[in-house]
Amino acid sequence: MPVIYFYAISSNTIKSILIWCLQSTDGIFLKMSSGEDFDFSYESLSSVANNLLNRTKHCPKIGIICGSGLGSLAESIENADIITYQSIPNFPVSTVEGHAGKLIFGTINDVAVMCMQGRFHYYEGYPLTKCCMPIRVMKLIGCQYLIATNAAGGLNEKYNVGDIVIVKDHINLMGFAGNNPLQGPNDTRFGPRFIPMNNAYDKTLREHAMVIGRELGVEQHIHEGVYTCLGGPNYETVAELRMLKILGVDCVGMSTVHEVITAKHCDMKVFAFSIITNKCITEYDSQDEPEHEEVVEVGKKCQRILAELVRRLIIRIDNE
Repeated sequence: MPVIYFYAISSNTIKSILIWCLQSTDGIFLKMSSGEDFDFSYESLSSVANNLLNRTKHCPKIGIICGSGLGSLAESIENADIITYQSIPNFPVSTVEGHAGKLIFGTINDVAVMCMQGRFHYYEGYPLTKCCMPIRVMKLIGCQYLIATNAAGGLNEKYNVGDIVIVKDHINLMGFAGNNPLQGPNDTRFGPRFIPMNNAYDKTLREHAMVIGRELGVEQHIHEGVYTCLGGPNYETVAELRMLKILGVDCVGMSTVHEVITAKHCDMKVFAFSIITNKCITEYDSQDEPEHEEVVEVGKKCQRILAELVRRLIIRIDNE
């Protein structure tokens, strides 16, 4: 096997080799650039925020992220200004079915909100910093709260498909491996170098949500639980799920955790919930297999009740 001695190769040649290595079979590759593609500075993100504020009449107080199959939550927004991700300078683009790729500014019960109809995932090829870029933009625009939704697999045996899990805590497995959205130099204009995470999910908002669940008559289908994010895009093996269960995980997804870390860094109050779209398979003799189409379909079926939960929560936030 040949050995390449990189000390004898120019930096430009090494860069070309690395770009070539990152090419996929369909010709799409991740650009390596020292320019604007990976510039997440305060100034650059302020420019994105100002661009958006110039395109809407609203000054949102609350940011919302709609997960897989939950995009029609945005349809409850009134007086909407709709901006596609493609039209926003330096903004990522959603590539996953069930993520429309739109920012919607408007009102819910006269409260100004900003809603992401589709998010960005690590498995799409984006670094976590870029996945979380919209959270910092939300903060710069004026959002004080983040409501994050996701579709998740139910690991807790008490959970059924269609149940709602209010996230009370998470396990950041990707962070254990050193993959954290706050990695790199820290700009104190966003937040401090080191942040506590023991109260990442606002207790008052969680209590409001449980009360709303009782009001809506779905108290038997609403729980509090621990969520974890894995890198994806493959679903988990039986052994991996059994390990996660031992660790105390109740539901499993491929998003949200790094968004919450970034929101906490920006001093935003966070509320997150999962809709259980499939039950995790923890037995080797099971013939069932999770499918993304099933995830999207279950999410769509639960839209009405989830939209009402979010609407009522926003009313309570506005009254605080």
